[in-house]
Parts: sequence; structure tokens; C-alpha cells
Amino acid sequence: MAITAADVMKLRKMTSAGMMDCKKALEEAEGNFDKAMNIIREKGKLVAAKRADRETSEGAVKARIQGNKAILVCLGCETDFVSRNENFQNLAETIADVAIAACPADLEGLKACKMADGYTVEEAVEAQTGKTGEKHVLAYYAIVEAPYVYAYIHKLTGKLGALVGFNQAVSEDLAKGVAMQIASMNPVAISAENCPKEVLDSEYTVAVQKTKEEQIQKAVDAALKKAGINPAHVDSEDHIESNTAKGWITPEQAAQAREIIKTVGEQKAANLPAQMVEQIAKGRVQKFLKENTLEEQEYQMADDKKSVKEAISAECKDAKVVAMKRFSLTD
Repeated sequence: MAITAADVMKLRKMTSAGMMDCKKALEEAEGNFDKAMNIIREKGKLVAAKRADRETSEGAVKARIQGNKAILVCLGCETDFVSRNENFQNLAETIADVAIAACPADLEGLKACKMADGYTVEEAVEAQTGKTGEKHVLAYYAIVEAPYVYAYIHKLTGKLGALVGFNQAVSEDLAKGVAMQIASMNPVAISAENCPKEVLDSEYTVAVQKTKEEQIQKAVDAALKKAGINPAHVDSEDHIESNTAKGWITPEQAAQAREIIKTVGEQKAANLPAQMVEQIAKGRVQKFLKENTLEEQEYQMADDKKSVKEAISAECKDAKVVAMKRFSLTD
């Protein structure tokens, strides 16, 4: 049967696919619109499979609030050009609407949610891949539920967002400030008490290693200075060779430096006071927690060096953050 321009336009409105894709789908389906829509869906799956290994570092982050619930979603794509496309942005907005209406427990649950046109969210994302020929992916989904919630999206880029939940109502200015703090400072936890154990263990391990290396280096530097050798001239094998060639150190000093670095380093490593290393490492972990947990961070919206916890308490004595989520395409 003959496929008219009106038929093509009708399918285009139904699917947002390209004109040629709609024409070919209708021809293959012999004018059956349901079959043509399925053909376009399958094309999206095929394109998605072909581009599965592509990186999706662009996209759009959206947020929604309904009552005491807030959601954050990200629709990802390959290029900024596609992310700024109206159809792409509309799909991201629609997915956010579906997410806040259904409030699924996780990302997989959101993918399975039905949209108004009968597509699941996952199918809609695949279909968009077929329309643009560029990989699309539902990159992130999170939900926060609390007595008072606030959502922040960085307006200049649309690629960074944060949710924050409080145990009671606070002013919008404070809620926005704390949400912006989460977005910009990316805390690892609300407080030291709920910092993930794996994060603490990792930081402690790094702190112990760094402390040992510093103590060993101090001993080596002291021995080098005592021998009349500038530690900066022999801090690597490349430096030793180049500084010897320049005449800054003699071949004899180079040999002596290598011996000092080896023997003093080994001796110090074998005799490091375990208790001292542990105390210094614990101090480093405490510094990490102060800089990387929300409550202890310096509040960026104030000029008086208050912590976030102090800034919240100054407005509402019993208020505190009980939940937070953050996502950025640019990290």
C-alpha cells in the first residue's frame, strides 16, 4: 500500500523518530501503525546494543519533590549536542515525572515503570537511542524520604544535582544552602558516625602508609644533611643521575646518597614506633572526617567559619540532616 506524508507525520508524532525511519517502518509494516512502532522500538534496541560500550559522559540531571519524598534521576548520552536537544530534555523530564509518581525502590524498578505511551522507561530510553543513533542510558536514580526535603540542580550545566532530607522543616534558604553544600563539596557521609566502614578502613590504611613513608623520609633526609648532601638533589634516581651530570653532586656523593637512602630507610622502617604511627594515622583520619562529612564541613554559605551542623543549629536547634543524595556527570 502507498505510504502518504500524512502517515509518516502521524507516526513521527507518535514516536518522535526521524522522517525516513518512520517511512521505512511503515513500508515494512505495510501501513500498520502498531507494527511500525514495534519496528522503531526494535531499531532502538539494535542501535543500543551496537553502542553499548560507548561512554555516556553527557546528559541531564533532573529532580522532583512530592510531599516528603524527593527523587533525582540522570539520563545520560554521549555528546553535549544531543543532551541539549529538546526531545532528549523532554524525555529526561518525563522520566523524572514517572519516578516521583511511582517512587520505585531502585534504578531497576524505575526502568520497569510504565510511561503514558505504554513504553517502559527502559524501552523509552532505547527508543531514543534509535532516534539519535547515539547511546542513551538511565545513569542514576535515587530517592530521599524525610519530614522535609529539598532538591537542588545546578542551573548552568544541568549535570549536577543533590537531595537533602531534614528531620523537621527549616527555611528554604537554609535547605538550599545545605543542598548546594552537598552538591559542591561532595561529602562522603552526613557525619562521622555514619561514615561507611569501608571508607574509614581505606583512609586509615592510606594514613598509616603515608605516616610510615614520612617518618622514613625524615630519617633519610637528616642522614643526608649530616653527610653534607642536599636531599632535594637525590630524591630520585633520575635526579641523582642528572645532578651528577650537572656537577651539582660528585659521583662519590651520589654513591653515598644511594647507600644512605637504602640503609637508613631500611633501619627506620624496621624500627618505627607502632603506637606513634597509629596516633598520627588516627589524626589524619579525623582530619579527613572533618573535611569530608557534611556536618563537620565549613558551611560555604556563611562567612563566619561555622560548620554545617552549627549553621543548622543556629536556625533550628533540633534540626539535622537525616538523608542526602548527590549525582554529577562531571566528576
